[in-house]
Amino acid sequence: MSSVNLSTFVPARILVCQLRQIGDVILSTPCLELLKRRYPESELHVFTEKKCEPVLRGNPHVTRIWSLDKARLKSFPTEILWYWKMARTGFDLVVDLQQLPRCRWVTAFSAARVRLSFTPPWYNRLLYTHHVDLVDGYAALCKASILAPLGIHATSERPRLYLAEEERQAAARLLHALGLRPEHRLVTLDPTHRRVTRRWPASAYAETLRLLADADPALRFLPLWGPGEEQEIRELVAACDCKDHILLPERMLSLREMAACIEAARLHLGNCSAPRHMAVAVGTPSCVIRGATSDGWTYPSPQHVTVAANLDCQPCNRNTCSTGAPCLTAVPPRRVADTVLAMLAANSETDMARHRQTP
Repeated sequence: MSSVNLSTFVPARILVCQLRQIGDVILSTPCLELLKRRYPESELHVFTEKKCEPVLRGNPHVTRIWSLDKARLKSFPTEILWYWKMARTGFDLVVDLQQLPRCRWVTAFSAARVRLSFTPPWYNRLLYTHHVDLVDGYAALCKASILAPLGIHATSERPRLYLAEEERQAAARLLHALGLRPEHRLVTLDPTHRRVTRRWPASAYAETLRLLADADPALRFLPLWGPGEEQEIRELVAACDCKDHILLPERMLSLREMAACIEAARLHLGNCSAPRHMAVAVGTPSCVIRGATSDGWTYPSPQHVTVAANLDCQPCNRNTCSTGAPCLTAVPPRRVADTVLAMLAANSETDMARHRQTP
């Protein structure tokens, strides 16, 4: 442990390391807010992967984003030199939220007086001057618990994604072009996932959309997808009996376009993936079908609900399942549809007025 007195320590420049994934980077934003609140005059830098950079763009707490573009770092020496140049920018405090190899390189090169992380394995312990055991609970607050040695204690801070007004207007134009009208109620839909233990069956989504459309003809559904998932979405839409309720973009939306559309929605429905964290970050209620993961990924609020089979094997946190992921197949569409309808009914017109779309 370092001899630095953290009660009087004021860093001029801070680096937060959170490389991936997109959802995890969103979940790191309470740490950024808390650090800036504690050290308002300090520069706050973030080290992340290029694909995750858009969710940090516009964040008022961030001075600079160091985006790792692995495609440009074609050799090990080139990569190490890039880490060295970044680390030697002059950081007084490094907060490593992941302890991935690239984070450890930067931490080691930084020579920061305080290098803070969660309790590392013994072979990495010398890299850090301070470490702390993580607390259990919501993932974003678990990350923020790393800051406890600095006298920073998270309470109910939620992740945040900051959109510009022109991005909101562009989303409104896109949704209008797809057929959304002021009398409609938008639900964004995230039915894909690369892991079978986190992907509710497409047939279940198709039936849920039918039930929702029958119960509320004003509902419109906007499917979202990532790279390589467009065919899954088109197959899902083809299987739906309520195609006139589906607003299908001609292309994959960018992360910030997704976020702006989710903000414009009355509710987000989907699997345990990055868009659920976007919904929390832009203030839109969410309903998630939970499989192998725990409720630690769910923001603790009545506005954010998970539907789960609650089997004895849950949560297993596994990526594969030899029995066909019964934790997901056992969740009936009727239960999900009823949950969504109840959530929509609980949100008053006044609370949701900001989501009405204009061309």
